[in-house]
Amino acid sequence: MPDREGGIDLPFLPYGKQQIADADIKAVVEALCSGWLTTGPRVPEFEKAFAAHCGAREGVAVNSGTAALHCAMRAIRLAPGDEVIVPAITFVASANAAVYEGATPVFADVESDTLLIDPVSVAIKITPKTRAIVAVDYAGQPADYDALRDLAKDRGIAIIADACHAPGALYKGRRTGTLGDVSCFSFHPVKHLTTCEGGMALTEDAAMAAHMRAFRSHGIASDHRSREAAGAHAYDMVELGYNYRLPDVQCALGMAQLTRLEGWVASRQRIAALYDNALAGMAEATPLKTHGDRTNAHHLYVVKLADHINRDRVFARMREEGIGTNVHYAPVHLHSYYRGRGYGPGLAPVAEAVSKQILTLPMFPAMTETDVNRVVAALHRAAV
Repeated sequence: MPDREGGIDLPFLPYGKQQIADADIKAVVEALCSGWLTTGPRVPEFEKAFAAHCGAREGVAVNSGTAALHCAMRAIRLAPGDEVIVPAITFVASANAAVYEGATPVFADVESDTLLIDPVSVAIKITPKTRAIVAVDYAGQPADYDALRDLAKDRGIAIIADACHAPGALYKGRRTGTLGDVSCFSFHPVKHLTTCEGGMALTEDAAMAAHMRAFRSHGIASDHRSREAAGAHAYDMVELGYNYRLPDVQCALGMAQLTRLEGWVASRQRIAALYDNALAGMAEATPLKTHGDRTNAHHLYVVKLADHINRDRVFARMREEGIGTNVHYAPVHLHSYYRGRGYGPGLAPVAEAVSKQILTLPMFPAMTETDVNRVVAALHRAAV
């Protein structure tokens, strides 16, 4: 039965939700009327604005966070036979992007209290074939970049920051977007800001950025607007690329949303604090830890249920009450695709155990204290 208040059914509370304002609609309409729907001026404007917000030199806009990860893998020039270390708890794209380039994902375990990639496990997994480590800023908290950099720096290993959960988060005073050799972001509707679908890769390396810009457009180094400005028609495909372009209309939406990003991050942190207070002393559910040297952008609010509690039963009961819980994530190496390629249980024992007990609670900027209390009350009923 859905939650009721005063005899009235309460609306379903999703785990994530975008916010669209009049300014967003105005920006999109202006782009539609501009004459440039794609490869126009709003693409570099958005790239520069988002990169500047993060403190990075170069931004490359693409049509998804997955595309950003794939561009990053190409930019570091992965080759078949190379290995890429990836945390076992993440969205599948973190590993799939390496597979797209013929490389082999190697799954590292995670810290039990944060679900961030465990540097101790990474150290064990490094081999002479290791070319990159994917540091996933899980749920909105940056990974331990100093520890990962120490492991990578003398071995020629690149750090790819999967910061899709964490725009606006800080690691030792440094913003996400500046922590990896390439940092990747997602603008999916449940993320901090949205372009409907979209993503961006940030880097300090101008040559890497130029490479990714060509790769996102079939491996062609010029685009229609640059050829139009030069009065030229000829172009050259220098490598095999993909159509990963992000249209001007979506960049216009991203630009309008970017002006509210800091406020949204603050709202997520406020909501997380409300959850922390409401869950204090509740033995059935423990929030993930945020390290003292970091701030958390809280894309997700994840709790670990006590060992004796059946997570799937709690999930089902809460959804019956109109609470849109979710699970982020099943270990990547246990998905059918990876099992069919020789991966299986035992590769990441902590991840495999904790994945059965984690539950994602609703988290989006428009939530109120009443919403948080409603979620926690439903969780308490479902877990007992």
